[in-house]
Amino acid sequence: MKTSNGFSLSRWWSMVLKEFLQLRRDRLTFGMIIGIPIAQLVLFGFAINNDPRHLATAVISADHSEFTRSFVAAMESSEYFDIVGTLPDEEAGRSALASGNVQFVVNIPAGFTGRLLRGERPALLIEADATDPAATGMALAAAGQLARTVAAKDMTGTLSFLAGGQDPFEVRVHRLYNPEGITRYNIIPGLIGVILCMTMVLMTGLAITRERERGTMENILAMPVSPFEVMTGKLIPYIAIGLIQITIILVAARFLFRVPCAGSIGMVYGAALLFVLANLTVGIAMSSLARNQLQAMQMTLFYFLPNIILSGFMFPFQGMPKWAQAVGNVLPLTYFNRLIRGIFLKDNLFQDLWPNIWPLMVFTLIVMVIALTFYRRTLD
Repeated sequence: MKTSNGFSLSRWWSMVLKEFLQLRRDRLTFGMIIGIPIAQLVLFGFAINNDPRHLATAVISADHSEFTRSFVAAMESSEYFDIVGTLPDEEAGRSALASGNVQFVVNIPAGFTGRLLRGERPALLIEADATDPAATGMALAAAGQLARTVAAKDMTGTLSFLAGGQDPFEVRVHRLYNPEGITRYNIIPGLIGVILCMTMVLMTGLAITRERERGTMENILAMPVSPFEVMTGKLIPYIAIGLIQITIILVAARFLFRVPCAGSIGMVYGAALLFVLANLTVGIAMSSLARNQLQAMQMTLFYFLPNIILSGFMFPFQGMPKWAQAVGNVLPLTYFNRLIRGIFLKDNLFQDLWPNIWPLMVFTLIVMVIALTFYRRTLD
């Protein structure tokens, strides 16, 4: 049979058709080709906002007058602040900031109105959770202009002398937890979660698919072990790898980047271990669903993209639209970022961390059940 070494249009077109047929059979890859660009457009086009507004704000007011009410109303009118309630004292305010329930606490002292009317230029205090400088910068800049807004509205007639010259009262800002606004204090702790999310999911995502491609999956299925034993047995080595990675990052954070850790190192390891387990179960679930390692890697990328964008690591979480926050609140990296930054920067105690611990535990349990369910299907 004679063959031609020259270019053949018919042979070339046959190869093109063959690749299209292969893509049509591999529905997951085809879905990723369409899904990843759409996801990127939606996430980068709608979810990202470097000028967050409507930030949760609580008020501690020991002085009630038309001037203090005007100031609070002016804060809401600026759209940077959402007044979510009042607090009884400064201790409650610090607790709300430490737990992350509010971004700002406005403290209006007793006798504020009397001193204002006497022209003594009193001060009120805005305390801010400044762990993420990008989340508070624009809002605090706007707060500095609110005294003039109140003066223009309420200080007229016989009180017009208070509106002349300098502002009638002072708005003092106290940036807590990261007063100098050093970006690496916020980024480096968050990198712990990003690195663990990427490596843990990727490594375990290839675990079962590797067995299937090498032909050793049949041997595992024939062994007298339960699906739970197989899953947990595969997780233990990667837990050890995760702990090694955590140690490397902590050493680099302390001695290379000079990032202080206000909280307990033991709590850091505890939170990281819980996060490692959550991501390992995701990887195992993906490896049970994927038919080959390429599909497992594609699924890992599709999982990692919303984690890094919607978790508050790169962009302020409060600046995202509500639908994006709802998606972010399903992702484990969102809760781990709050945990690790709370430990590093706020010295949070267990009661402050618990609201972000139990969602990680529930997530891990649900994903493990999904992984076991699909693994059992491979037994049938």
